[in-house]
Amino acid sequence: MSRYELMKYNRCGSSGLKLPVVSLGGWHNYSNLDQARALTLKAWDLGITHFDFANNYGPPPGAAETSFGQIMRRELAGHRDELIVSSKAGYYMWEGPYGDWGSRKYLTASLHQSLRRLQLDYVDIFYHHRFDPDTPLEETMGALAQFVREGKALYAGISNYPAKAAKKAAKIMAKLHAPLVIHQCAYNMFRRDIEDKVLEETAAHGMGMIVFSPLAQGVLTDRYLRGIPADSRVAVSGQFLKAEHLTKQKLDLVAKLNDLAKARGQTLTQLALTWILRDRRVTSLLIGASQPEQIEDCCKVVGAELLSAEELRKIEAILAPVSPIPSAVPARRVVRKIIRPVARKT
Repeated sequence: MSRYELMKYNRCGSSGLKLPVVSLGGWHNYSNLDQARALTLKAWDLGITHFDFANNYGPPPGAAETSFGQIMRRELAGHRDELIVSSKAGYYMWEGPYGDWGSRKYLTASLHQSLRRLQLDYVDIFYHHRFDPDTPLEETMGALAQFVREGKALYAGISNYPAKAAKKAAKIMAKLHAPLVIHQCAYNMFRRDIEDKVLEETAAHGMGMIVFSPLAQGVLTDRYLRGIPADSRVAVSGQFLKAEHLTKQKLDLVAKLNDLAKARGQTLTQLALTWILRDRRVTSLLIGASQPEQIEDCCKVVGAELLSAEELRKIEAILAPVSPIPSAVPARRVVRKIIRPVARKT
């Protein structure tokens, strides 16, 4: 069976681009070349064609792109046309007034640096990583449009934009004939703010949505059900996910979700990802991994039975203490029969 029969690919908004249901990001675990190679090749074997980076991914910043560039040159150079490689700029990278935010100067310099690290002539998607309230949006979007016209990026995207800014950015890019095709935001059972307006504006302007931290940095897995492992992200760095975030209340909710997952014949990881895919506006799940087996676990969401209305109600009841019940969202059709584990290409 080919890798492309193992994965499902969704159209990204109204564009011609298709992304795998599961994409792999290089935020934390691409500094070590051997680890990065194992993760990349496992993902590739499973049909993951989209690899997502940013200028500041490391540590140190830039290390993730450097590792992937070496893997591309040594292992995947012959498959470049089968891959989607994305990068971003918007966070701090170097000293002085031109190493941060959203100016044309910063974005141009950063893209050129990323291309050198990745050892590529172009990236498939280039994002502005965060909304800059001080730089005119016309300047930031003008830089993205220029990259598309120059062929240094095939598609343009935004990340972490509030709804109002996303709407304005999409209108500017449409006038520049370089439409935004994708928006990247955090979304999981414990972080649902994009359900309010962001998903609505993203879809309304023809963009796909790719969500990062779909597992709440590992909280929505079985990783912390029995305490904090010595080799976990919390114990090793505690930079983004801290021990105080793992409250007894939250871990009790995770345990209840885990019981529901078992009743469905899924892991907690698979349940959390299946829950996100209930919304048809989500194009792809951007996962992180430290071990190849974690990628395999996530990819089993492809072809999984969709959540029934009753299961969705149970999940909302479990999450009620930490997350208000959202307004109705466009749901994927509930399928009551078991879907074959391998999805057909679309």
